[in-house]
Amino acid sequence: MSIEAIHDWMVKHHKTLALAESCTGGFMASQLTALPGASDYFLGSIVTYANQLKEDLLDVSPETLKKHGAVSREVVHEMWTGLMQKTGADYGIAVSGIAGPQGGTAAKPIGTIFYALGKKGEKPEAAILHFKGNRQIVISQTTKELFGLLLKKIGL
Repeated sequence: MSIEAIHDWMVKHHKTLALAESCTGGFMASQLTALPGASDYFLGSIVTYANQLKEDLLDVSPETLKKHGAVSREVVHEMWTGLMQKTGADYGIAVSGIAGPQGGTAAKPIGTIFYALGKKGEKPEAAILHFKGNRQIVISQTTKELFGLLLKKIGL
């Protein structure tokens, strides 16, 4: 993962990035803003840890949350759609998962992460990831993987 590569590419191509974070709790945004000049491309992160904020700020459907749960492909897709509509960003990442140590189930164990990532005007990639380790490791690995996927998306 190279935050510098994301930074340089976004600035060079005059593109913007926004995030919708649940399980990462703003960690992804903190990694981007650790570099000076992040405001040249990074619009911000909407941290929607609670379902009510997913509904209020990102227009996630209460029915989707009830039917699939916050940690699902369907919810991150709606988070991403709401993020892109609210921010107008060129690229966006939405993430929700179970970082632990509580909250895991047999169907969705600790380390289960769903994300949606994509470019404005295109259908986002929405998929599942699995990580092992404690809370900090899961959050760090999620961040690293998603920034790596963003680099692939932009062709780096």
